Amino acid sequence: MSDDNPHSRNGSASKSFLKRVMQLLTSEPKNKDQLVDVLNDAQDRDLINPETKQMIKGVLDVSEMRVREIMIPRSQMVTIDINQKLEDFLPIILESGHSRFPVVNEDIDHVDGILLAKDLLAFGFNSQSHDFSLGDIIRPAIIVPESKKVEPLLKEFRSNRYHMAIVVDEYGGVSGVITIEDILELIVGEIEDETDDEIDDQIKHLAGNVYLVKALTELSDFNDYFNCDFDESNADTIGGILLHKFNHVPKKGELFNLDNFEFKVLSSDNRRMQMLQVSVNKSHEINGKLSD
Repeated sequence: MSDDNPHSRNGSASKSFLKRVMQLLTSEPKNKDQLVDVLNDAQDRDLINPETKQMIKGVLDVSEMRVREIMIPRSQMVTIDINQKLEDFLPIILESGHSRFPVVNEDIDHVDGILLAKDLLAFGFNSQSHDFSLGDIIRPAIIVPESKKVEPLLKEFRSNRYHMAIVVDEYGGVSGVITIEDILELIVGEIEDETDDEIDDQIKHLAGNVYLVKALTELSDFNDYFNCDFDESNADTIGGILLHKFNHVPKKGELFNLDNFEFKVLSSDNRRMQMLQVSVNKSHEINGKLSD
């Protein structure tokens, strides 16, 4: 005989609901997917906000990642040669906006140490700056393999109080660089500072008739800014124009004179130029004014 009592049916439904709630409260997630489901449910019930959920999920993601997945590749590293003079690499520091720089000896696979930009302050106000030696102020470089897990590296960053590590492949060649900021951004999202907008600028006036220009600056933008007419049918960027004239990838420090400009390569790797110092002939007009 079927039970048509509505109170009985309601009582069974309530017990079933309570049973599911108790299972949710007493059981533990068996894997990451189940834990994410718990987080999603907590957000749906307004127990945590979306930002908190995203940070927790970021921690979970970091726990499974390896350094090779988030490192800055070698082609994008901003380095300084240990044999460069202060006046030669200072524009690179000013343009990049970074606070730490790998210091290389001859090529990127030989890293002698890490330069902290703040360590240069003493020489900026010292009349004895002609005695400056980059090798005297660089810090030791921390080397980590590509395969290292990100989570223990973050712990090492914190416990040993360093912020940058050089990443190497299985043969000992430099693959890239990783910073504590790269890891933290996976958890809390992109960290912007007061230099980020400046870094996006393709052309920066240093002083007088000297400028810093990214090699990938669109040729049309370069022509507009400097009131010149390099042939845009030959290349899309100012770096492309120089490659066309050099007939090879210029090395750091190479000079080239073209029309009213002197180009000096400030940073370059085996495949492309990255940063240029551009000196403008003083008789050349920029935006209707003579260059200072």
